Amino acid sequence: MRVLSGIQPTGNLHLGNYLGAIRNWVRMQDEMDATSQCFFFLADMHSITVHEGREQRIRNVRDMAAALVAAGIDPDRSVLFNQARVPAHAELAWLLNGTARIGWLNRMTQFKDKVGKDREGASIGLFVYPVLQAADILLYNATHVPVGEDQKQHLELARDIAAKFNSDFGVDLFTLPAPIIPKESARIMSLRDGSAKMSKSDPSDMSRINLTDDDDAIMTKVKKAKSDQELLPETAGGLAGRPEASNLVGILATLTGRTADAVCAEFAGKGFGAFKPALGEVLVETLRPIRRRFLELRTEDAALDAILDKGAAKAATAAAPTLRAAYDAMGLMR
Repeated sequence: MRVLSGIQPTGNLHLGNYLGAIRNWVRMQDEMDATSQCFFFLADMHSITVHEGREQRIRNVRDMAAALVAAGIDPDRSVLFNQARVPAHAELAWLLNGTARIGWLNRMTQFKDKVGKDREGASIGLFVYPVLQAADILLYNATHVPVGEDQKQHLELARDIAAKFNSDFGVDLFTLPAPIIPKESARIMSLRDGSAKMSKSDPSDMSRINLTDDDDAIMTKVKKAKSDQELLPETAGGLAGRPEASNLVGILATLTGRTADAVCAEFAGKGFGAFKPALGEVLVETLRPIRRRFLELRTEDAALDAILDKGAAKAATAAAPTLRAAYDAMGLMR
């Protein structure tokens, strides 16, 4: 079993990243046997679809590496690297551009959502972004990819590209990856709008809990999080139509490893004046050791670069046979 997953290097993890993906990455890493391997990468080549200054991009990559290690990713047990250190990602993406079809990319809903009515002003990189994602996966013949709802379509595209390449060139080169739907997957929403995902791009810092937030900031954000005036029901079914209430209950349930029904049962008949301090305390205790470790690591640039160099060397070794075979299948002499 070979698992691969990536994350955009935005500079800092927030609660949505941590509960939505990273805790599951750590769990998968810890459950791997001797015949399995996890590849976790920072998608800095994907990040160029948004303009960013050189120094900021470098800082973001290092900070995200520090955050992942602080959250529990072990560079000695998993392969942790950034894309740009492994040129094979870009090379295979270009080769796969000959296999992918414009019609397939035109159906990608994420592209449509991001560009809106300004399709003509969007970068080519944003349009072919899913082909690079396919290369990320197929390069390592990943058998499994952890996906959320917003990435299922991209994984299907990767499977389509793999199948067409294998068929077109009469090879059995690329593995068709299967999705991993984590047993305990959390979709964390904004603290200001229960219908929108928690995101660093939200202009309001009060909409999210950052890994760097101190104890007081976490408690303040939780207490000021949007909720409603109704009391908490006995079961999660009673949260229907109450997105902010459902989000807060879901966060506590995920943090404590319980069901939303169990959380509702504990606080049934109580308002958010009683619920929010309890949620804040759990968040503070959960995130404090991660924050402390992150703040230590993020000042050690040389150590972080060494971790990424080590991971990139492992990744490049794993990727080389696949890339070489792809060139050969296409008749591209090197």
